[in-house]
Amino acid sequence: MATLQTSGLTLKYDHRTVIEGLSTEIPEGRVTMIVGANACGKSTLLRGLARLLKPAAGAVTLDGRDIHRRRAREVARTLGLLPQHPTAPAGITVRDLVGRGRYPHQGFFRSGATAGSVDDERAVQQAMAATETLELAGRNVDELSGGQRQRVWIAMALAQETEVLLLDEPTTYLDLTHQLEVLDLITDLNRRRGTTVAIVLHDLNLAARYADHIIAMKDGRIVAEGAARAVVTEELVREVFGLASRVLPDPVSGAPLIIPLGRHHASFPHTTTPELVP
Repeated sequence: MATLQTSGLTLKYDHRTVIEGLSTEIPEGRVTMIVGANACGKSTLLRGLARLLKPAAGAVTLDGRDIHRRRAREVARTLGLLPQHPTAPAGITVRDLVGRGRYPHQGFFRSGATAGSVDDERAVQQAMAATETLELAGRNVDELSGGQRQRVWIAMALAQETEVLLLDEPTTYLDLTHQLEVLDLITDLNRRRGTTVAIVLHDLNLAARYADHIIAMKDGRIVAEGAARAVVTEELVREVFGLASRVLPDPVSGAPLIIPLGRHHASFPHTTTPELVP
């Protein structure tokens, strides 16, 4: 399995520092959720991990080697990324877009999986079946709804078959049913293949339910990281999100369940938090 780490990482946009001196490791073979309020640096960290932003200081290492000193295609065979707002070429079909996930594994660029190998065809078929996009194969991506497009992009990321998968808000545009299906799918991928996964997610309850490991960020720094039951507390929710809450055991998973109080319920009497299910 691949290792992905940062050491003293500083990331900037022009002269504005977003992340400074951040050191962490994405646990191998686990599902890591990166959470925090808007503009805290979550997506910037993911872009740095994916080699899209060059560090102003420090380093990102993949298998112990500086990610920026490795060839792009070599990195892409090991590390896949689904950005927050991906864009597709005009007029491309769903099948061809998903097929482009196989590009790092091919000797030269081929447009679509049908021009690739048997392995390419298998990977694309499996990715589309897993994301329930097979029936969309011949349609143009720009004709799809937001939720359909998001599932197609996830299929492309899955077709890449990398050891590390980074996803920035993969449940955007999806209704609750499809949000759960996507997170179940990613968890199954992790359990079945041992894929190391890091996901930026806004929904703290879903993050707590599906995470093996949580990284909570504020103002470009890591406030806390570890198992959800250890990290997600009422104090952390207040510090990171500025939100009064109660944290109780999720009756389904036993993971922390955050109940927002809001302004009109902030004085609600505090009771002892029941012990979380081990």
